[in-house]
Amino acid sequence: MPNQSSVDPLTFQAYLETEYRVQGIPAFILKVGEANDDLLRAHRRHGADCSAFLTACNPFSEPFDEASNAARQAALAAELSRRGLIFLPGVGQHPSNEWPGENSYLVFSLTLEAAKILGTRFEQNALVWTGADAVPQLVMLR
Repeated sequence: MPNQSSVDPLTFQAYLETEYRVQGIPAFILKVGEANDDLLRAHRRHGADCSAFLTACNPFSEPFDEASNAARQAALAAELSRRGLIFLPGVGQHPSNEWPGENSYLVFSLTLEAAKILGTRFEQNALVWTGADAVPQLVMLR
């Protein structure tokens, strides 16, 4: 997947390598470009044909303090709840553990366009979106 964005190549590569951990029952890990049977089952369980893995933490990959990130995540959760969406908590964590994990949500039935709007609103460089095939895709927003 070539980098067609303004995000630097090392950050782009880190997004591709990150493990997007969903804290559901069962818990499972999403990896960009890899089909995920657990995600497919979660889609079925929640009557969804798509989902998005989103965070509001660390806008534009600039580190924010824990309290600021928590407030941003609470605002994202409030927006998702206001829209009546079903979501599970998660954490985006690079396997090297050099960057702290980012609290996130796996949001069911969020269209790609709606996910892009939310990601942009919460000042993110990228998000992970999955259609009915349960193959997570990295979607660059910048």
